[in-house]
Amino acid sequence: MTAPRYVLARRPGIRLDIFATRCGLHPDMVRRLVALALVACRQDAHGDLWFEPSAVRAVARIQRLRAGLGLNYAAIGLVLDLLDHIEELESGSRRRRTSRWTSTS
Repeated sequence: MTAPRYVLARRPGIRLDIFATRCGLHPDMVRRLVALALVACRQDAHGDLWFEPSAVRAVARIQRLRAGLGLNYAAIGLVLDLLDHIEELESGSRRRRTSRWTSTS
């Protein structure tokens, strides 16, 4: 009989305390952003929060909107949704233009 194989896997993502440090925020503030659905994260079986590296950029964007425009968090959520929607529309427009150029060649 062969011995069972075990695969060691690293947990994907960044733990809350490290994430908060990278963002320059207190962990409670990060929890607040998560509760307001401004930052996405995963929760493991122990209740610990884990963040994707790209969430650091999302927090920086939130901080710029808050500091630069003085928006409250509800308004920031709306602005982020609108910016994401604009990006989707622009991306679709670029794909249509590119497909027209390649189909006429």
